Parts: sequence; structure tokens; C-alpha cells
Amino acid sequence: MSPRPPIKPIHTLLVANRGEIAVRVIDAAHELGLRTVAVYAEPDRTAPHVHRADVAVPLVGSTAAETYLDQAQLLDAALAQGADAVHPGYGFLSEHAGFAAAVVEAGLTWIGPHPEAIATMGDKLAAKRIAAQVGVPTLPSAELVGEAGFEWRAQAAAVGYPLLVKASAGGGGRGMRLVADEGELEDAVRAARREALASFGNGTVFAERWLPAPRHIEVQIVADQHGHTIHLGERECSIQRRHQKLLEEAPSTAVDDTLREQLGAAAIELAQAIRYDNVGTVEFLLDAERREFYFLEMNTRIQVEHRVTEEVTGGDLVWWQIQCARGEPLEWTQDDLDIDSHAIEVRLYAEDPALDWMPSTGRVTHFSASDEMAEYILVDSGISLLDDGPVDFEVTTHFDPLLAKLTARGYDRPTTIGRLVRYLTELELHGITTNRDYLLAVLQHPDFVEGRTTTLFVADHPTLLEAGPDPETVAQHALAAGLAADAGRQSEQPWAFSPIGWRNVGEAHRRTTFRHRDRTFVLTHATTTDGRVEASVDGLRLSGRIIDRVVDHRPDRTQDHVLLELDGATRCFWVNHVEDTWYVNSTLGQTDLVELPRFAERDTATLAGGPTAPVPGRVVAVEVAPGDRVAAGQVLVVLEAMKVEHQVRAAGAASVVDVLVAPGDTVEAHQLLIRLEDAP
Repeated sequence: MSPRPPIKPIHTLLVANRGEIAVRVIDAAHELGLRTVAVYAEPDRTAPHVHRADVAVPLVGSTAAETYLDQAQLLDAALAQGADAVHPGYGFLSEHAGFAAAVVEAGLTWIGPHPEAIATMGDKLAAKRIAAQVGVPTLPSAELVGEAGFEWRAQAAAVGYPLLVKASAGGGGRGMRLVADEGELEDAVRAARREALASFGNGTVFAERWLPAPRHIEVQIVADQHGHTIHLGERECSIQRRHQKLLEEAPSTAVDDTLREQLGAAAIELAQAIRYDNVGTVEFLLDAERREFYFLEMNTRIQVEHRVTEEVTGGDLVWWQIQCARGEPLEWTQDDLDIDSHAIEVRLYAEDPALDWMPSTGRVTHFSASDEMAEYILVDSGISLLDDGPVDFEVTTHFDPLLAKLTARGYDRPTTIGRLVRYLTELELHGITTNRDYLLAVLQHPDFVEGRTTTLFVADHPTLLEAGPDPETVAQHALAAGLAADAGRQSEQPWAFSPIGWRNVGEAHRRTTFRHRDRTFVLTHATTTDGRVEASVDGLRLSGRIIDRVVDHRPDRTQDHVLLELDGATRCFWVNHVEDTWYVNSTLGQTDLVELPRFAERDTATLAGGPTAPVPGRVVAVEVAPGDRVAAGQVLVVLEAMKVEHQVRAAGAASVVDVLVAPGDTVEAHQLLIRLEDAP
């Protein structure tokens, strides 16, 4: 019998991460009585994790590569602050076997599995081989080696089309391309290699058989250093964009008790084959009709969606990570697993689904939510969630666009969905574009409500990408903004008793031009001294009266409110004015309205024709040269922003006059990249 490993004392924990996961780890460590050390890049100097920790250490640099991926800086910070353990969170260096080994060699405790397990599972090809050896089903695959297209085509032929080109290292959907036929293979391999090398420092890719319309199911495991391994059931993560998850839930509607037992047994078998000794997740693709599943990969870290499992089991996975790393034995056995509730998590991203999921950058000025559902909703965020008052948080291109995770729980699935819908509807998030309306549309779509979800859900429901407030909601919110603006102007005029627009020959109607997304419309409204209001928005007429209106434009105030009766129904509208944008919230949701100037300024300069950068970012590839002739849809430049590549394509047939950027350049949004002229 092997001797029991000694319990490692941990007094101070350095959290080598940022955002919501750093806050989550810090909170768990404090519950264990540990002192915590945060690290931060310059853009994160006022972030919540900096305030939450006992002490925070600034890192030299602004980008991820310069800061949170700089192993030397992280180790120096840990040693300087007397830390005896390092928690990597997720992303960044969390699955970097070399960093885990460096932490151990420095005499510190790594909060995660042993480095050899990370290295083995970090190589997806090696992981598939081990899974096959222990009897876990896998999909056909082949490594793509060499530099020539004919080599890759020969290697991929054994897999068959359609297939996925996948990075062997890393995860998160990066370095992954779907290939329909061999004509698409060469471009896909080059793009996947480039993205994988930039994201993980390893450009190795392989081809894997593409399974049409599977369910994405993952099993949470916990293993201690004494050979005990249990699973905590499954999570379904099928709703994804660009192979990155948007929504996760537990339990899955596609998994019954028998299948759950089979999936759990396969996950435990794989973990024990590599002597796994911490929290981890084994991911599978499930053919629900045939009830067949295939090993996908193993994540040797805490998952973004770990809260879902915690909510249905009552376990604390970060607490378990720390205890397992210390050498404590598991307190649970498999018989202790009891799932008798439901949980759903959505990821709130700074991105625009309607614009091909384009990342959104800018300053978050307000972030709060109703207390009504707070008892049932967990909010994990890198932004402070405030009851009132302004928020000042900058979303940059340097880091992942995840703003927050919202996890709802309920005694059954319909209740859980209802609670999450209510919370998302009333969430107030001002300053940037997010995917909130898309998430609401997904949660209320019949296919989701009835549990019909596969990895093709996003592609199969393209109309949801345009989700947003309906025209009547936009009209009511525009009127509320107009009335709040009236009150603000009225407080500044010398005769405050008179209505805005008052004249001795009768009342004038006010006209305000707003833009909501790509739609421009005119609000026309008038009020009387007794509070009656008449309005029109693009032919939609609104009639009612003002019940109450509170407007306070002091700097420490973020919102005003208008209590308005329209067509016999009274509703409160909360209005926040930031520069030229009015943010209006009510029980109908949120509308962002840009107020346009009454007299448009003359455009005094025009750029020569050509594509511009859709978002701030870094140029990773230029695919054309001066003198080239390009066709409509041809890729001209590839940009990287928020860890995602964006292809800038030609709008039509043209000739390249000048290339204005080079690989490695940093560009601003709307910056001209390529100068084109129409093809003769």
C-alpha cells in the first residue's frame, strides 16, 4: 500500500488570472481562510478582482502576452508576496504543463492536476489514443503534417469529408475550421495553424470526422491524490458560436440515468488511466438518436460553466480544487451524487450577433439588475454589479469579450428558464453592444424550450441573430427618452412652469431623430400642462399621460425615471443619458437609442475606396499585394481581436492599388486597410 501523500499547507494563494474567474477563486480562497494575491494588467487596474484580493501586483504591459501569459512575471509576483500556491483559473496558462511544472519547481503548490496529466490531455491526438486504449469511443482522425496541400489531402482522405481541422493544443474553439470538401482544406489548415500558433504557441493541427448535428455533453469529474475519482453528472453545452459555448445547462434533456452512468464511467476510466488528481471535465459528442457518444477532449482545469454543476449538486468545485491540491481525500463517494434540480448558465459577451458576432469595445457605464430574481441567479462578473451609481469599465481588444456569466437555478427546467428570462430582460447594461437580446431569444425559442438543441442550433436559427425589442417597445422607450430630455431642458429654462415648446399661439411638437441599430426614425411628441402626452413614431401613435417624472442630472446619478400611462397601462421607464445615447430600461427590456443632430454636419473628407477595419485589432495576415485583381468575397486581410480572427473581404471585383497595413500592425476601428479601385 503506497504511503498517503502529506497534506500541503497553503496560506497565501496567487490567482494568475483576471475577470470573473479571478473573483470566483478569490472568494473561495477567502472562505478557506487563505490570503489572496491578485495580478493585473494596466487596463485592469480598477477591475473587481484587484479590489477583492488582499493585495494586488501590477504586471508590466497591457496585452495578454505581456502580462497574464508572462510566466516569469507571475512567478516573481508569487514569490515576492510570499504565496505558497498558484491558481490559474481558466484560459491563459491554466492548461500549460510547462507553467504548472515551473510552479512546482519553485516550491509552490499548483492548484490543478499534476503537469504530466496536463501535457497528455493537452495534446488532443495523444488524448484520443489513450481514450481508445481504455475503450472510450473516438471519432476517426489524422494528424496533418507537412507544408503542401497534396500532403494534407492525402492524410485527410482517411478521415473523410466533411471534417474538422482542429488544433492539437488549447481549446475554446480556436484553431478550428469546418471543411466541406478537399477544395477547402488547404486554406483551413493554414488558418487553423496560424490561429493555434498565436493562441497556444503550438501550430499542430489534425483532421477529425465531423459528426452532423450532435449534442455536446461534458462530464464533471473530481479526483484526489489517493486514487478516488467520482463524476458529478453532465452538462449540455450544445448551443455554441464559432465552437465557443453560449449556454450550458444541467442536467441534459438528452441524457437519462442509464446514459449518465455510461458517460460517467467513461470519464472516470479516462481520468484513472492518467492518474488524474484534481477537478477536470471530459467532453463528448452525443448522437442522441443512436445513443452513441464519442470522446472529444479533456479540460484539465476549472470550466467556465462550473457553476451549473455546483447549482445542481451542492458541491464547490473551486474549494475541491484547492483541497485536492493540498492532498486532502475526497469527502464524497459516487453514491452521494444527487441531482434533483436544474440550472442554466448564459454567457454575456461584448459582441454583436447581427454583425457576425463582431466584438464590441468601449466603456461600460452602468451595470445593474433587479433584486426580484437575485435569490435564484448567480452573477459571476469582471464588472462590479451595482445597485446604483456609475460604472467605469473599459472593454478592450486585448482580452476575451466575456462580461459576465448568469446562472439560474430552479426545481425544474421551465422554472429555471423563466427566472433567467426575467433576470436578463431587466438587466441594465449600458455603454456597449452585447448578445443579451440573442440569449433572450434562444431561451424563449420553442426548440430550446422543448430541449431540441444540437451544435447546429445557432446555424439552424439565423433569424435569432436579429433579435431585439419589437417596434412598439422601441417607440415607448423613445418617448420615455424624449420626456426625460424635456424635463432636463425644462429645468434649465427661466420659466420652469411652462411646458417645453410652449408658445402663446399653441404648443409645438418636438421632433427628435433617433437611431436604433441600423434603423433611423423620428419621434414627434407634445405634452400639456396637465401631463397629457401625444406622440408618433414612424406612424405608430402613442397617447397617454405622465404619472411621475424624476430627472436628476447630477454627476453621481446614472438614471432618471418616467412613470407613464399609455393606452390604459402604466409602466415605469428608467432612462440613462450618456453622451449622444439614451439607454431606456423597463419590464419590456432595454433599448439603446442614439440621438442624431438636428442638422447633419457636412462630410468634409472622404477616403479612397477600400475595406476598413471592423473592429480595433492586430493584423495577422495580408493576403493580397498591389496590382492584384480580387473577386467579390475574396479574403484581403485577417485581423485578430479578442482572441478571434476576423476576415476582411472584398465587396466586389476590384484591383488592389495599395496595401496600407502589414502583419503585426495594430489598427483602429474604421481604419482603411487596402485601397481598391473598380476592376475595368
